[in-house]
Amino acid sequence: MADAPAGGAPAAPPAGAPSAAGAAPPLSAAAAASKILAFKGKAPAPRDGYVNSTRVLYSAAAGPGVSRRRAFRAVPSAPTKVLDAPEMLDDYYLNLLDWNAANVLAVALRDTVYLWNASSGTIEELCRASSGADDYVTSLSWIADGNYLAVGTNSKEVQIWDTDKLARLRTMRSHAGRVGALAWNGPVLSSGSRDAAIHHHDVRVARHHTATLAGHTQEVCGLRWSPNGTTLASGGNDNLLCVWDAAGSAARTGAGGVATQAPRHVLTQHTGAVKALAWCPWQTNLLATGGGTADRHLRFWNAASGACVNAVDTKSQVCSIVWSPTERELVTSHGFSQNQLTLWKYPSLTRMAELRAHTSRVLHTALSPDGQTVVSAAADETLRFWNVFAGEGGRGRRRARRRRSGGRARMGRRRRCRGAAASAERRRRRVAVAAAVAAAAAAVVADAATVGLPVQPVWRCRRAQVLRLPHSPPGPCAECGFVFLLFG
Repeated sequence: MADAPAGGAPAAPPAGAPSAAGAAPPLSAAAAASKILAFKGKAPAPRDGYVNSTRVLYSAAAGPGVSRRRAFRAVPSAPTKVLDAPEMLDDYYLNLLDWNAANVLAVALRDTVYLWNASSGTIEELCRASSGADDYVTSLSWIADGNYLAVGTNSKEVQIWDTDKLARLRTMRSHAGRVGALAWNGPVLSSGSRDAAIHHHDVRVARHHTATLAGHTQEVCGLRWSPNGTTLASGGNDNLLCVWDAAGSAARTGAGGVATQAPRHVLTQHTGAVKALAWCPWQTNLLATGGGTADRHLRFWNAASGACVNAVDTKSQVCSIVWSPTERELVTSHGFSQNQLTLWKYPSLTRMAELRAHTSRVLHTALSPDGQTVVSAAADETLRFWNVFAGEGGRGRRRARRRRSGGRARMGRRRRCRGAAASAERRRRRVAVAAAVAAAAAAVVADAATVGLPVQPVWRCRRAQVLRLPHSPPGPCAECGFVFLLFG
């Protein structure tokens, strides 16, 4: 190594060589001007006739007026029909509107229940609350399939009416306060009251009160049974959402043999009254709920685990919720400040449309039996009908068009045939694997028998989780085409 010059200063590196610190040597002015990264000159012009093959890829949506927003189907912004509803009570905790499978809409206007036939346009008066001057109707609920209407009143009664005969069948008394919420589950009618209790009534027997559900501390204002009838959701003015089992174990048995049950889940995320409840018709255990003025949130729950899977702040009181039976959409109705109906896309919770025609809070909504029209009842004493689920892009409308169009129907049949062939092939493979497993199990049993070990195969279905008897012949399960093997 060469010695350093006198004075301790290091020798200068040769021209063009890197310095000891690894830095590049300084460039001349001419060299700096020619560097690409200097960006001091324009890019060279392309030669004549040159066409960039990727131009369309980067300029397709670059022009003015081209929106990058996802396009949703057109939703009519105006109601298709408006009916007067004089003396509609402006009470958030009541449930005064329901639409049955026979296309008859029931609406309660203070102390009177009216029936409007949407097919014929006729109106009938069903009944009046007649227990005193301060009595009025507080809740309505149609039985799922039939002409029976349950009516709750401020005088603590639950009445069952035959709407074909316009006759009252029975009156049930068990609550200590007004009955603001009703829900049917087959022949069992559940009622929620201001006394904070939920009662189950079996309308087939004389002693109708069969169970009491104790979980709320204030008025129960929302009740909904799941589509499969196994779970009940309830909301109250105590900001609680309770989830109950249909066949839940009784905590204790009180006077008269009435069972008292505790909820499966008590969910406390809402900070306002929980009246708006709706079960998803196409996804098991998915429950949508809405909070009152102090909360304003729309929440989605897994009713099996009690977990909140999604939520959005709607910025206004949520009064009711209606799911579309065919699309991944739902409608919510709201109070102050815009008194609107909002159409949401699920699970993105994107606002597809906001319908503003009511001048007071929209307290109640109901869905038509064809699943296309939503009726809203508001404190402005009007009923408005909206075709929110009747868009041309909906799966329900596409299915209807396929039924009317032979070509599309044939195309659908071809798709189904291809799907059936793929399913048959998958099942054939499962059966082959199951047969191989069965043969291996038989070999294990035979080997164990030669050494005197008591080994017995037990077959378990993978899908149904049902044990098959040990003496059943080996082979694939009829449910899923496969088996587990347990030895013991």
